[in-house]
Amino acid sequence: MDKQETPRQQKINTVLQQEVATLLQLAIRAGSVKNLLVSVTKVHVTSDLSIAKIYLSIFPVKDATHYVSTLKENSYQLRHDLAQRMKNQLRRIPDLQFYLDDSLDYIEGIDHELKKGTNPLTHPEILASRQKK
Repeated sequence: MDKQETPRQQKINTVLQQEVATLLQLAIRAGSVKNLLVSVTKVHVTSDLSIAKIYLSIFPVKDATHYVSTLKENSYQLRHDLAQRMKNQLRRIPDLQFYLDDSLDYIEGIDHELKKGTNPLTHPEILASRQKK
C-alpha cells in the first residue's frame, strides 16, 4: 500500500520537475543536439527527501535508453547544477535517479490494438509487458 505524499513532498516534486526540465533543455541547447525532445513526466521524492525518482519521456524512442544511461552517469553534475539553482529553496538536494517513462508507448500500443479490432483486456499477451518501477 502506497503512503500518501505530504504537502511538502508534493511541493518539492513540482519544483524539482520544473528545475530539472529547465536544466535538461539548457543542456540540449548547449550541446546543439538536433531532433531531441525530453520532458520530465513526474518526480517522486522519498519521505526523508534523500532520493528523487525522475521519470523522463524521450523522443525519438530509439535512442531513449542511451540518453537515460548518459543522464545516470552524469547525475552528480546535474545534481550540482540543481543545487546552484535551488540553494535558497532547499538545504539538501536529493540524489537523482532517472527512469524512462514508457507509458505513452504503452497507451499507443493499446490504441493500435483497439483500432485493429483486438481487445487488449481479453488478450493481454499481445501488448509488451511493462515492468513496475
